Amino acid sequence: MTPVFQLIGIAFLTAVAAILVKNTKPELAAVITIAGGVILVLFALEAFRGSLGIFSEIASMTGLDAAIIKTLLKMVGIGYLVEFSAGILNDFGQNSLADKLVFCGKILVLILAIPILENILTLVNDLLGLIA
Repeated sequence: MTPVFQLIGIAFLTAVAAILVKNTKPELAAVITIAGGVILVLFALEAFRGSLGIFSEIASMTGLDAAIIKTLLKMVGIGYLVEFSAGILNDFGQNSLADKLVFCGKILVLILAIPILENILTLVNDLLGLIA
């Protein structure tokens, strides 16, 4: 069975279990939903871990500094985790808190992007120096 079907199966099983329990024990339905979400994320992370080597190969093939690739992966990871967590907060009716979390996540990504932006500006400056 492919991983996407496993993920879909886990999501649907979690949803059905939460719906069945929601009328009698709403607090247990919330726990089931969170547990299912955590299982989904852990499953996806496990699948992703096997692919991390490709990023090292890309860095060596392109001559990019491995730190840049690592920073880009951190930025993507922050985006996914913040979006996932904000979704859980929205499920609990905490929309305002979810919006603030997304805003803070964007600030963290911006902070991580500063060294990359500096490298790009230095590269552009060097290239312009070659032309002049």
